[in-house]
Amino acid sequence: MTGMTNADGPRLRLILGDQLNAQHRWFGEVDDATIYVLMEVRQETDYVLHHAQKILAIFAAMRALARQLRAAGHKLHYLAIDDARNLQSIPANIDALAAQYRATAVEYQEPDEWRLDQQLYLHGRRSPIPWLMVDSDHFYTTRNGAADIFMGRKQWLMEFFYRRMRVEHQVLMDDSTKPLGGQWNFDHDNRKPWRGVPAEPADARALHDHSALWKTIVGAGVKSFGNPKADRFAWALDREEALHQLDAFIDNALPQFGDFQDAMSAKAWRLFHSLLSFALNVKMLNPREVVARAEAAYQAGRAPLAAVEGFIRQILGWREYVRGVYWANMPGYAEKNFFGHTRALPGWFWDGKTRMNCLSHAITQSLEQAHAHHIQRLMVIGNFALLAGLDPAQVHRWYLGVYIDAFEWVELPNTVGMSQFADGGLLATKPYVSSAAYIDRMGDYCKGCHYDKKLRVGERACPFNALYWDFFQRNAATLERNPRIGMVYRQLAKMDEAEIADFQRQARSVTGNLDSL
Repeated sequence: MTGMTNADGPRLRLILGDQLNAQHRWFGEVDDATIYVLMEVRQETDYVLHHAQKILAIFAAMRALARQLRAAGHKLHYLAIDDARNLQSIPANIDALAAQYRATAVEYQEPDEWRLDQQLYLHGRRSPIPWLMVDSDHFYTTRNGAADIFMGRKQWLMEFFYRRMRVEHQVLMDDSTKPLGGQWNFDHDNRKPWRGVPAEPADARALHDHSALWKTIVGAGVKSFGNPKADRFAWALDREEALHQLDAFIDNALPQFGDFQDAMSAKAWRLFHSLLSFALNVKMLNPREVVARAEAAYQAGRAPLAAVEGFIRQILGWREYVRGVYWANMPGYAEKNFFGHTRALPGWFWDGKTRMNCLSHAITQSLEQAHAHHIQRLMVIGNFALLAGLDPAQVHRWYLGVYIDAFEWVELPNTVGMSQFADGGLLATKPYVSSAAYIDRMGDYCKGCHYDKKLRVGERACPFNALYWDFFQRNAATLERNPRIGMVYRQLAKMDEAEIADFQRQARSVTGNLDSL
């Protein structure tokens, strides 16, 4: 432990709510000249309307890390949401604490969201004391790593990036340049619907009673939506719980993850997904240890290659890739709107009360659990939003708020680029849309639905069907030359004028009555 003279003030080290990495280099030694700062602020709860569980999970985890740091001997100042001295702004609080402690410097870890990065950078430039930014010690790549890899390329293909990452980090490699199993991607093997066998593994997450914290949050005036589930709260509180969750996933779900990673069911909301994205995105877990554990499971014969590769691709590939897309396109990426869509979100995005069974299940689950897996987000909710012409900026804000793992660096490219094709194809090679057929093939939502998955027109016709054909018809000028969707336009060319007029009329009826679907 180093000492500090009375003439010297301490340095303040800011820890943001998504920087809960207990293994960060900062914590390697205890130093009386360092005061760590964590703060619960309305600036962060209010910039978008958040799910209640997201606010609870982050605040509870921040408080847990604060207890851990204090127990280790670190000095720490924690500003709770209801503290009378809390100015509810990160820069204002830092300035007040710097004056209170007569701080000589402020240090902070690299923020992952552009708005925070700009806010802290600009405020630090105006400060009378030095501000220093350090790495968060988390990602495989730097912010500009993907941009360097794609330099000079018109389109940023994730597969190209992913293969480079596999080679660079020697993950699932047969030798220095060849992938295990002779192929890079086993996605074709990972598209099976789930019919109830094997059974969904038990939920291994510990339960917490955060009722008192929730009462504090509500009492402080923080607005939210979704079910808080404060008295039986299942999201990880700290690194120890996150590691336990990782162990349970590797042992009980990873072997089946590949087969059913795209499956959807009204009978099992978790299926074989890890639910580790929250712990990863607030940095309780390091992506390297998660990838290493999955690779070790394959090497030990405990999980098939297709499952392990599919899981690793989400972390080593997709997660790092979208972060690179985000930083290369900010600011301004949230305003992308390639198709000029402007419709408001229907009211059932906030309560799940629609007669469309697939959307009712996916949205109700999101409101209840603060989570939905990638196919529910992309091919049910996002699919409908794109086909119906919903404003991508509104869709983005809803996704950013509703999901517990959603931070702008990862959510924005997924929503604006992958889901809504609002960037015009920088990220995705085609719009990811489908009729009812795909949703029925990958799940059981169509059973018992008010709408008929086979009908294109009529009061009981599934809205996805007419919207699907209308989307491609009205966007033919920009999409028909896309080689990945040529089959759609060949089918459209075979339709007569009456058929086209019928689905166009049906689509207008759907979009004119979104709230009553």
